[in-house]
Amino acid sequence: MEPMADIAAVWHEALPEIMGGVTGVGVWTALKTAVPIAAEDGLLVLGLPDASSGLAGHLKLAAPRKMVEDTLSARLGSPVVLRVIAGTSAHDWETEKKRDVEKRRLQEQALARQRAEVLAGKSWESIYEQLSRQYATTPNRSLPQNRARFLQEAIAIVAQALIDTPISDEMAERNYARCLERVAQYSEVPSTMVAMMVLEKSFEG
Repeated sequence: MEPMADIAAVWHEALPEIMGGVTGVGVWTALKTAVPIAAEDGLLVLGLPDASSGLAGHLKLAAPRKMVEDTLSARLGSPVVLRVIAGTSAHDWETEKKRDVEKRRLQEQALARQRAEVLAGKSWESIYEQLSRQYATTPNRSLPQNRARFLQEAIAIVAQALIDTPISDEMAERNYARCLERVAQYSEVPSTMVAMMVLEKSFEG
């Protein structure tokens, strides 16, 4: 990590070269306004005062960004990626890093939730298909005693799935309901009754 004084000196020396390699009043203004804050973990951190935050877009354009990164990488002796933040102090950069950590945490949380929803959906979809196969292999399905046997087996299947895959979101809730409706349709028993039987069975398990 470059000490702040060093990166400030490197930036001051490199600025004329950078400005000579880009065009546009907005870009030049942004470069002159930017304050070098840190060079760490492969990042070159430039800050802009709150009053000049609108200039950030100029520094993020492809040509100025590349010029800054190439020039500073050569001078620092290692590749850097430009990061532009609001604020011009080390404290502002520390605050930004904390925001990054929180943002990553929320993203990971959202991804985990999405994965769980997908897995739950697939799980209940497979149960739905299993119930169809179970019914298809039930002999003499028109006879009430055989439909009762299917109902008993289906209740056990759905109850075990409920234990293995607790309902945690609306998608799982709907897929679970589809399974209950399928059992009700095949066994000619009201779906509410099927749901009650599944709950009772899952409590036993």
